[in-house]
Amino acid sequence: MTQLVRNPKRTTAALATALAAVGVAVGSGADFSARSANPSNTFTAGSLTMDNSRGGAAIFAPSGMRPGAPAQTGTADIENTGTIGGTFSLARDQLTSTDTGDPNPGAFAGKVNLTVTDCRAECGDGDDAEVYSGTLADMGGSVPLGRFAPGERHRFQFAAALDASAGDEYEGDSSSARFVWDAVQ
Repeated sequence: MTQLVRNPKRTTAALATALAAVGVAVGSGADFSARSANPSNTFTAGSLTMDNSRGGAAIFAPSGMRPGAPAQTGTADIENTGTIGGTFSLARDQLTSTDTGDPNPGAFAGKVNLTVTDCRAECGDGDDAEVYSGTLADMGGSVPLGRFAPGERHRFQFAAALDASAGDEYEGDSSSARFVWDAVQ
């Protein structure tokens, strides 16, 4: 053992120098580096909103209806004013019928023939599509109207006529209903 440790001061000095060199190499940060940033990234949800040209008001109020007379009409424009597309539908609710004279065999709403037509931009220009045809009473559930892209507007025409089979017992009677437009993503 005396041969291996002949000069302990020199061995200790060499060891200390080697440790110092390792410490300098590791702690010097001699690596190249770079960084780039993309600040202010903002994430916003889209919106699905609609405009109803008759919002808060009746689309039409047919009066003086006679059995077999021509239909009375009204229109409403529905537009997707949101930033995302949506599937639109129409429903009828809050249906009431009054019977003012002789007892009716059925509700007055069952004698009101209703047709709803999607005219797209304008009614009568060749691309009209009937979306509902039946009685006011039978219009239950949702009527699908299709998908509207952002900014897309459709004009809907409502036509109502008193059925030719309505007898004297329906004279002076009436019905009212609310039409509700819905859209889902």
